Amino acid sequence: MVVPSPSPIRSKKTKAVGIPVIDLSLNRSAIAELIVNACEDYGFFKVVNHGVPKEIIGRLEEEGLSFFAKPSSEKQKAGPASPFGYGCKNIGFNGDRGELEYLLLHTNPVSISERSKAISNDPTEFSCAVNDYIQGVRELCCEILDLMGEGLWLQDKMVFSRMIRDVHSDSVIRVNHYPAVKDVKEWDPCDPIGFGEHSDPQILTILRSNDVPGLQIRLRDGLWVPVPPDPTEFCVFVGDALEAMTNGRLMSVRHRALTSSVKARLSMMYFGAPPLNAWISPLPDMVSPQKPSLYRPFSWVEYKKAAYSLRLGDRRLDLFKINTSSTGDKVEL
Repeated sequence: MVVPSPSPIRSKKTKAVGIPVIDLSLNRSAIAELIVNACEDYGFFKVVNHGVPKEIIGRLEEEGLSFFAKPSSEKQKAGPASPFGYGCKNIGFNGDRGELEYLLLHTNPVSISERSKAISNDPTEFSCAVNDYIQGVRELCCEILDLMGEGLWLQDKMVFSRMIRDVHSDSVIRVNHYPAVKDVKEWDPCDPIGFGEHSDPQILTILRSNDVPGLQIRLRDGLWVPVPPDPTEFCVFVGDALEAMTNGRLMSVRHRALTSSVKARLSMMYFGAPPLNAWISPLPDMVSPQKPSLYRPFSWVEYKKAAYSLRLGDRRLDLFKINTSSTGDKVEL
């Protein structure tokens, strides 16, 4: 049984709009402007000519499919996810559920090496596939963040990517497998939820999926937009931390994944995050008398703790807003 999304799907309409697709082989200044525009309008875009070799992408996809094809008893040996490892249907620790199974790994090579022993019959091969993929998408993530810095005309254009490149970065990688669900009509508004409505807490998310539809993003007006799948493209999501650092100029996008009755969907996400002890606050370039700070400073570990204490669909960033309500809401740590 699927726990309903905080916003019932029946009450939300969907529509088809043009999803921004950015060619990273274009002129750098043009790319930077396109990226900022897409993040302001959608908090989301897709990239082509991204430079991540298809062989690296294919190897991780094969490893993921091989693992999820195992009997349940074998997969359970890699779990339960707490938070890292293998998980099935349970999302987080507060009762959220979805029609999926997944592997969640920290991007630290030592952690991957240890986890791979319970995941693969060939731990070395699995570790190499994961590490190579992480290296490729991390470089893509950092390049996109540097382009954002240029497009925002920041004095320190590498302020975002420096957090991701830090040796103590808390970045993670997740491989989601959504089995085909019988008796589901494609794009029926009552489709079972594979992964419920949420925003990502990190700085930036880089997602790649196979050719099966299911991903949807929510526009500012509340309408849901299906994102056409293309295995040659990467999807890019603004996270909560980036929204806070840009003082709300770039807003994190709420999204969800629906299931399919036709074919299983496999998606691979890299969540670029700062070190646990890093402080997140609006950058000086993003603050002015006309645009005062919207968020109080907070550490990444503080934000993670808040995220783990809430339901999937809760708006975590609201807890860190300055003078947002008279109820005195705050994070208890």
